[in-house]
Amino acid sequence: MGASDTVSPETRPHDAPAHHPRSPRVVVIGAGIVGCSLADELTARGWTDVTVLEQGPLPAPGGSTSHAPGLVFQTSPSKTLAEFAKYTVEKFGALEVDGVACFNQVGGLELATTPERLAELHRRAGYAAAWGIRGEVVSTARCKELWPLIDESVVLGGFHTPDDGLARALLAARAQMDRATARGARFLERHTVTGIEKEDGRIKAVVTDRGTFPADHVVSAAGFWGPVIGRMAGIDVPLQPLAHQYARTKQLPELHDHRVEATRPILRLQDRDLYFREHTDRIGIGSYAHTPLPVDPFTVLPYDEARARNLDMPSSLPFTEKDWAPSWDDCRWLIPALRNAEIEEGFNGVFSFTPDGMPVLGESRQLRGFWLAEAVWVTHSAGVAKAVAEWMVDGRPSLDLHECDLTRFEEAQRSPTYIRERGSQQFAEVYDVLHPLQPMEQPRPLRVSPFHARQQQLGAYFLEGGGWERPHWYEANAPLVDGVHLPERDAWSARYWSPVAAAEAKATREKVALYDMTPLRRLEVTGPGALDFLDRMTTNNLRKKPGAVTYTLLLDESGGIRSDLTVARLAPDRFQVGANSPADLDRLVRYAPDDVQVRDITSGTCCVGVWGPLARDLVQPLTRDDFSHEAFGYFRAKETFIGHVPVTAMRLSYVGELGWELYTTADLGLRLWDTLWEAGQGLGVVAAGRSAFNSLRLEKGYRAWGTDMTDEHNPFEAGVGFAVRMDKEFVGRAALTDAPPTRKLTHLLLDDPAAVVLGKEPVYVDGIPAGYVTSASYGYTLGRCVAYAWLPAELTTGTGVHIEYVGEKVPATVAEEPLFDPKMTRIRR
Repeated sequence: MGASDTVSPETRPHDAPAHHPRSPRVVVIGAGIVGCSLADELTARGWTDVTVLEQGPLPAPGGSTSHAPGLVFQTSPSKTLAEFAKYTVEKFGALEVDGVACFNQVGGLELATTPERLAELHRRAGYAAAWGIRGEVVSTARCKELWPLIDESVVLGGFHTPDDGLARALLAARAQMDRATARGARFLERHTVTGIEKEDGRIKAVVTDRGTFPADHVVSAAGFWGPVIGRMAGIDVPLQPLAHQYARTKQLPELHDHRVEATRPILRLQDRDLYFREHTDRIGIGSYAHTPLPVDPFTVLPYDEARARNLDMPSSLPFTEKDWAPSWDDCRWLIPALRNAEIEEGFNGVFSFTPDGMPVLGESRQLRGFWLAEAVWVTHSAGVAKAVAEWMVDGRPSLDLHECDLTRFEEAQRSPTYIRERGSQQFAEVYDVLHPLQPMEQPRPLRVSPFHARQQQLGAYFLEGGGWERPHWYEANAPLVDGVHLPERDAWSARYWSPVAAAEAKATREKVALYDMTPLRRLEVTGPGALDFLDRMTTNNLRKKPGAVTYTLLLDESGGIRSDLTVARLAPDRFQVGANSPADLDRLVRYAPDDVQVRDITSGTCCVGVWGPLARDLVQPLTRDDFSHEAFGYFRAKETFIGHVPVTAMRLSYVGELGWELYTTADLGLRLWDTLWEAGQGLGVVAAGRSAFNSLRLEKGYRAWGTDMTDEHNPFEAGVGFAVRMDKEFVGRAALTDAPPTRKLTHLLLDDPAAVVLGKEPVYVDGIPAGYVTSASYGYTLGRCVAYAWLPAELTTGTGVHIEYVGEKVPATVAEEPLFDPKMTRIRR
């Protein structure tokens, strides 16, 4: 029996399903495509007491679904979004209403008019291959065959995805509404939600202008009205509605003989922020080229009032001609048939964006039983509904949803101003060519470590993550590049990279370097029950004396890796936990019994990683405590002083070298940095950034949660089974088996010293896509690029594979890990 089976009903987390003697009462707010899809998925799983409330008329209630052009492109850099879209295509492709199909599989065609976009289409073809989507980069001539109206003289090539197409969103909503109704669900139109009733931190009922509806679970699927519903529940919903231009031409002579809705692929001209689709003998055109037009969801008119003001629906705002003019010129540039055409109608349709462009899904910890399924486009609607239904009924979704989890935003990222700025920027960048390391430009800087001023003085090149400014390299180290021999990089892999990273990695391997580890999350867990609680929650043995540090895993009930943690026992009832995301805090707080307190201490603390063969030479003279290997062993912690600064020192290394993580309070951080910096001058100390850090950790074979492994993977296939003690009870233990894994996280070493990959590329075995790269970096110590990839478990060391990088097949070899210092002699000395 797993530890999850021993949790009492009072402390049972609400992602662990309770066993109801009856179907729980579910109220879904919003009967758009998401609400209808969710009702269908819930009732299909036996939760039939489902009420869907809609403020507008059915089946076209006036939200984003009612005006959606229905484009479904499955390919995305996000595996999660791609899986959502694949399920949407599969599901809608099997639905029909009165003999009319809910999905028109006309395919998709993305055009390149610049070399940069053509390279991007090759990368998109790589994503498609990695995620199991049919697609290929095609010639200009093939683009002309697929879309005869284009001017082929401006087209360099295209990306054709034959299984994409047009979702008839209102029809798909109706089909699922009918199925859910047949299983017992009810859909109530003209019910405006006016309040949310709660009791003892749990949802109680939804109040409308036509009655109150008791509920065990409430799901906000209200689209751009999500923040309005969230405010009633006391929950902030981090989405920003924006208006998007859509126009339809008058009848085109070139299409006069067309009798069906659409036969040609959906066309995208991302270089000009445009897409096109057929409407029988007309063409519909959408534009993201205009200045973002944010909409306040609290001012959107109710359905009847919008109609009274001659608006088609609340989500359809008046067309703004001045914003349209440049796009219309671009349309006629690509499609000569439009040069004599006229626009018959247009509108600005409102839909939702989040600060990172991903949906907002999950159950609120502040209000148990209150769920969000927000910021979801038609493309991903059925896939999201399936995942949320699994989450509600089974306790976990079958897909990794950490990119969509409602807890993912930091407190500093939840202000209305931040959400508006970042949401607007997401709109502006919908079709941009974005590098995987490319940060948002505003608002920055937002969160900085206490060392920020010193880092600026050293010429730090900052990228951003979680609101934090993170140095990736320091220009002060540029002179160290002399004598470091590196192959020349292509323009794409050279973006957000510098050869200085190689010099910083070399300095870490040969001397000593300071790394700013402040952005890593730190939790404090205290109380009489802290040891029992953490030991039950995680996989490794934490029953060690104070001073011990343990690498361990946080699993879900199905054995998937929700996070990896470093747990330091600082006192009998006080622990410091190195975690990954706000979701870790959320999960621990959900489970914590009354005699345990869990607190995020990240913002009030800071950390310097001191690593390299001379790390002890730097630190030892600054403290009276013995930092020898015998007195301060690996994976040990000690509270001490470095100069004048009280620190918690942990003998850990994520780069494969001797060293310590030194923690102190934020107010003393600058003094700590200066103390270490001054003491290290005679040793050749350098400040080093995350670019070098990532290279060193991959050489050493250290995984990154959220990139290399997620809750879709169990510890044994991810290569972290050493952190699992099957002789104790922990959450997820019952789901772990001794069956050999069919896939595993595999270390790859690229054969060509000049080749580089960046992550998310498909990996081919015997010419067939067999997996995908998770993370990669040039291994400066090894003189080769190193990558992790999920591949079939039967591949043995020395097996040759190919990684597709921008359309080229790059040879690589399965390598035995760790590639660097396999006997751990450099860390344990």
